[in-house]
Amino acid sequence: MELIDHLKRRALAGKKISGDNARELFIEGSDAPYRVFAAASEIREYFKGKEIILCGISNAKSGRCAEDCKFCAQSSHYETQVASYPLKPAKQILAEAALAKKDGAEFFGIVTSGKRVTVKKEWLEIFKAIEGMQNIGIHPCASLGIIDTEKARALKSAGLYRYHHNLETSRSFFKNICTTHNYEEDVETIRAAKDAGLSVCAGALFGMGEGVTHRVELAETLRELDVDSVPINLLTPIGGTPLDHLQPLPPMEILMTIAVYRFLLPDRDIKLCGGKEKNLRQLLPLAIVAGANSLMTGNYLTTAGRDSKLDHEMILDLGLIPTREIDLCRCGMEGENACMAGAGIHTDPAKQCLAKKRPTRR
Repeated sequence: MELIDHLKRRALAGKKISGDNARELFIEGSDAPYRVFAAASEIREYFKGKEIILCGISNAKSGRCAEDCKFCAQSSHYETQVASYPLKPAKQILAEAALAKKDGAEFFGIVTSGKRVTVKKEWLEIFKAIEGMQNIGIHPCASLGIIDTEKARALKSAGLYRYHHNLETSRSFFKNICTTHNYEEDVETIRAAKDAGLSVCAGALFGMGEGVTHRVELAETLRELDVDSVPINLLTPIGGTPLDHLQPLPPMEILMTIAVYRFLLPDRDIKLCGGKEKNLRQLLPLAIVAGANSLMTGNYLTTAGRDSKLDHEMILDLGLIPTREIDLCRCGMEGENACMAGAGIHTDPAKQCLAKKRPTRR
């Protein structure tokens, strides 16, 4: 118990926790998991307050990827049932961004399959979508594969707020996951985005057969790269991929991993993303207690998520605050019986919704 309190004090003071300490925390937490979760929650609230951020994405270009990432249903190396299609037009991406904003998302990402975007026409459509998202009033993000500093600066000039590029796993485990590009290319992409002045989102996919040591190693790399947001994805095995035989991680192990990441990255955004519903099941709210301060809401790239209203409800039920209200009457009435409180309109005093509108963040 002394270790948990000692490391919590270090994290609150902004002092680094070593990889050895993090591994010890995993061991200590096996006997006292809720003590670790409570400490991680305290660290989260100290640095992030009571606000929880929601993010949405568009699978803007799907399939036909030449990379051989063993987890990915979009790889052309594997036979899967995932749809393949070219880049969506900016108009369609913007419609999805507007819907995500209504669902409470503060950030919205354009995600494309493939190692990098090479077609000029696609870049023009992406730039158009980024500009349009600014007009909608949602932070534009993008995950477009490998980029260099010149392209990162062009994205920044176009109005992009954040670049997303997952490392997926540690450098030492990466060779077990992908052979068609090397780890350093991913690291250099993150550095290029940082050098261009972009906020950077980079994180993990857990449950691919890696161990605790690999997870800690990845967290240390992300800390060295000074990323702003750390998405945590959980493997949902897809039929036809080399990892389709793997069993899900135990929910308590996932929660402990989130908590240890909060100790290691105390002032970063830790975002729970793909696979959260299927892997955590009834323990999903505990992910926030264990240190997450952000959620990807809605659907993911190739798998379904859940209704954003449930994420919003979960945040409120935990006594926390979504950074953007969902565009739905808080009294729950819809159709002709709606009180229109979400739009600030009350057509009938008897139907007035008692919920208070919270200001949006930033």
